[in-house]
Amino acid sequence: MAGAAAIALGAPAAQAQQAAQQAANQQQADQKKKADEKATAEGTLLDKILVISRTGETAIQSLASASHVDQEQLDRRMATTPNEMLLGVPGVTVQADARRVSSSINIRGLQDFGRVAVIIDGARQDFQRSDHGTQSTFYVDPELIKSVDVIRGPTANTYGSGAIGGVVFFDTKDAADFLKPEETWAGSLTGRYESNGKGWTTSATGAYKINDNWDVLGNIVYRDYGDYKNGGGDTVAGTGFDVLSGLLKTTIRPTENSELKLGWVGSKDGWTETSGSVPANDVDLKSNTFTARYDITDDARSWLDLHINASYNKTLLDLTTLTAQNRFDPTTGLPVLLPAGSLSTFDVGTTGIDIWNTSRFETASVAHELTYGGDWVGDNVDTGGSAGGDSFYTPGGKRNVSGAYIQDKLTWEWLEVIGGLRYDNYSLKDDANGTSGDRVSPRITVGISPFESAGLAGLQFYGTYAEGYRSPSLTETLISGNHPAGVSFPFLPNPNLKPETGKTVEFGVNYKQNDIIEGGDALRLKAAYFNNNVDDYIDGVTLSPFDPTSGCPFGPGIPICFQYQNFAKAKINGFELESVYDAGWGYAGLSASIVNGHTISYEGERADLATVPSSQVTAQLGLRFFEDKLTVGGEVQYNGKPKGNPVAKDFTLVNAFASYQATDNLKLDFRADNLFDVKYTNPLNGSTTAVLYEPGVTLKLAATMRFGG
Repeated sequence: MAGAAAIALGAPAAQAQQAAQQAANQQQADQKKKADEKATAEGTLLDKILVISRTGETAIQSLASASHVDQEQLDRRMATTPNEMLLGVPGVTVQADARRVSSSINIRGLQDFGRVAVIIDGARQDFQRSDHGTQSTFYVDPELIKSVDVIRGPTANTYGSGAIGGVVFFDTKDAADFLKPEETWAGSLTGRYESNGKGWTTSATGAYKINDNWDVLGNIVYRDYGDYKNGGGDTVAGTGFDVLSGLLKTTIRPTENSELKLGWVGSKDGWTETSGSVPANDVDLKSNTFTARYDITDDARSWLDLHINASYNKTLLDLTTLTAQNRFDPTTGLPVLLPAGSLSTFDVGTTGIDIWNTSRFETASVAHELTYGGDWVGDNVDTGGSAGGDSFYTPGGKRNVSGAYIQDKLTWEWLEVIGGLRYDNYSLKDDANGTSGDRVSPRITVGISPFESAGLAGLQFYGTYAEGYRSPSLTETLISGNHPAGVSFPFLPNPNLKPETGKTVEFGVNYKQNDIIEGGDALRLKAAYFNNNVDDYIDGVTLSPFDPTSGCPFGPGIPICFQYQNFAKAKINGFELESVYDAGWGYAGLSASIVNGHTISYEGERADLATVPSSQVTAQLGLRFFEDKLTVGGEVQYNGKPKGNPVAKDFTLVNAFASYQATDNLKLDFRADNLFDVKYTNPLNGSTTAVLYEPGVTLKLAATMRFGG
């Protein structure tokens, strides 16, 4: 009876205690879930810190048109070329012609000759070869990249001279991103097959932590692709390639507040150029980039946030004729026979150094982030070979571009003001000609966050006026000789070219809000209108020898000449939108860009700008299942025909993807690009000699095995 009484009396207490414990456990679980959801919300793309930022900003905090592509997005896109890495980034288009491994980036209708600064781990990519189509190209394998940052417009003038269109920064993988916290070493193997072109990709990565302050990572990638088929089912000649790429990177932390990164990125590419679908040239390209980055950041000394980048990039392209070709002598313009096996070489070396520091302090309750620094880039171009002629169209010579800047970001409660000045200086020369120039370019940005209510506290408006300065390139200034094939006419050098000056007015809005529909979700939105006037815009023009003021001589061939000349200005305006909603279990994104542009001659004549890309609207949707192990989704992108392009048409692309983390060590990825096999062409390829249609439906399947300890 006593025992029964004790049980009877103790049961309610035990039940109460158990219920209390269950409630506490449930509360902890709810808190953890909410924290996890919050972490997911804060992890949206626009919340990621921009590697390119000199003051540690995220894209949503930036008072500029900035975008970030992270590792998750890159994995989802299963990119073969840089074009696929930048899918849906507003205002950004990639032109690649049939040479899929070489790419030229267009931002807001500006591209080539350094108008867009392409940077890999701090190293400028300045390779250029004159041709019908892309001019300035770069080479990097998407497997080596962990993130891409984009800043549009000359507001990026702290990132180097000439970037009146903007900056694209590719950041390669680190050992710290690959190793798990408890691991000393790890490796992975990836195999991938693509149906269109029957392409294979194999990739191997290894990382080792020597100690807590020193680690190293290596990666090697090989791709072997045949010619792809376009949406009409026709094989596009000259689109196959094979490429071997590699990465070696080490990070050393000498002290608690400093870090040294040494890196090498290289590739060896090969493809066949065609003429009228007939193989014409065998191309072999070697590209090597060496970088050293040293950072010192000391929270105890707010005036010290020092960064030093040094780099050297060398790109060597050999062009070998496969069959005898009827050409024109570059000097006389008379017909000559170019024998099979003739060689042309393009050797471009770029050396750069970039130093800056940010000091943080307060004056009268106003917070300052004062950034100041300088940079120098030197291009050394050497062209030649037994083929003759090609070195005339991509002339050799040297160009030096340097600059210094100061920028102060002031913050007071709801007000932010950024003011800056940049000084640029350039000189270029060959054996016979030379030119130089300099300029000071200002920037002023004002941002306000006027609302305090819960729904509007994350709303910010900003306005910017910024200028940028681009010096003429060696090719634009010194190109000479006669057109090599088809018809003969001379190219004329123009050492009197003026530099371009971009003057941009931009108005934008940033919006950041959490817990909108359910706890832990997040909405991020950036939108901007811009108007860019590029004074003294440089473009190629056709001259007549019948005009005594043109300087065009009579000679063999057709009676015209080609020369790069200044226009009074190019006027470019447009609208951009980037937004993402993430609720943990799924996400949705919408981006859009509309670009219009034309040139105006000194006589007032107006002409459509050939480099204006399609207007685009891209929608993305993804759903996560099984504790985020499975992600499925798709993308829809509408592309509108730009004005003045006789080739391009409106088209819509639909893509689908799925990613499954089967185990901790096995991941499976699937993707279908151009699911409905649309036949379309990139409007930027309108300057090529023949219409180039892009790949039709492409299925991709990959498996990645990881191991470590």
